[in-house]
Amino acid sequence: MSDNVIKFQRPKKPKPPRQAPPWLKRVLTVLAVIVAFAAVYAYYSLTGAPN
Repeated sequence: MSDNVIKFQRPKKPKPPRQAPPWLKRVLTVLAVIVAFAAVYAYYSLTGAPN
């Protein structure tokens, strides 16, 4: 038989996108804020406060 036949199939369901748990987002946000404050503190401690 000929293989030149279209086979109709239901489309596959797309997988839902992976999401990080809410506690991980919160931890990363807090960590980013701490790193930002540490960077500002290091900048001003190394360069000296402007007068």
